[in-house]
Amino acid sequence: MVTELSDNVRRYRRRAGMSQEELAHTAGVSPGTVRKAEQGGTLRMETLHTLARALRVTTAALMASDAPEPVGRAEEPNRVNLIQLRAALTPAVGLVDQDVEAMVEEPNLRTFRRTLQDARVLHFSDSYKSVAAQLPGLLRDAAQAVAYYDSGDEHRQALLPRAEALRLPVTVAVKALEDSLVIGDARAVVRKAGGQEELSPRAWKRLGRPSTNDGNRFTLDVARAHARTGDLSAAMDELTRAREAAPQWLRHQNGAAETMQEILRKRKRTLTTEMREMADYLGVVG
Repeated sequence: MVTELSDNVRRYRRRAGMSQEELAHTAGVSPGTVRKAEQGGTLRMETLHTLARALRVTTAALMASDAPEPVGRAEEPNRVNLIQLRAALTPAVGLVDQDVEAMVEEPNLRTFRRTLQDARVLHFSDSYKSVAAQLPGLLRDAAQAVAYYDSGDEHRQALLPRAEALRLPVTVAVKALEDSLVIGDARAVVRKAGGQEELSPRAWKRLGRPSTNDGNRFTLDVARAHARTGDLSAAMDELTRAREAAPQWLRHQNGAAETMQEILRKRKRTLTTEMREMADYLGVVG
């Protein structure tokens, strides 16, 4: 990720016909900041946002694995994003890392909130890979702002965008899983639901749960994926969980009825009591 970012800054700068000094002047930063970006140094998300605007590209483009030329990495870009995201999420909330201790420049909360809003726009336009590329930097900037403003009103102002940034990884992960089901990759759904940190209930206690609607759809998507891959017991567990969380909502979901029909069709032995009750609840005839 760091190598890709530094390469992309250099390549976009050269494509724009700028020297490092010219890019620094256009972006309103020091030449040392540009050199740091091209040498793989750690920059705050708002700084990357500023450089991207000066280069007339998106911040996500600076982090992409295929812009503006192939960067020679065989690893799937979103896997790299996930590694970076987990690294940003791993430290306990409130711990001050070396970057925070070394930070002397006051964070710009207004700029950070604007960058967070850009990430929300990408999310609502279904650009989940672009959001994933931005999230590690957003989370680091959020942690630094909270640590820098350790009391008073500014501390409270920093806490809210940090909470929003933490919840965004959960929302993006849920939506990406939904996309996997839409394209028919049920095994990927099962794999992500069981192994992706942002989708675990334990993580939701720390990062924040998805919205009620997203959470319910996530549970139903996992149920459908289990049914499609033949794990009928796991599918029933998820349907039961969805019924407990939102009984009336589940009853009116075509996906729930289709999942139950698939369970009935694939079940080779006598139906369990749980299966019969769920089929009756959803109005499904075996």
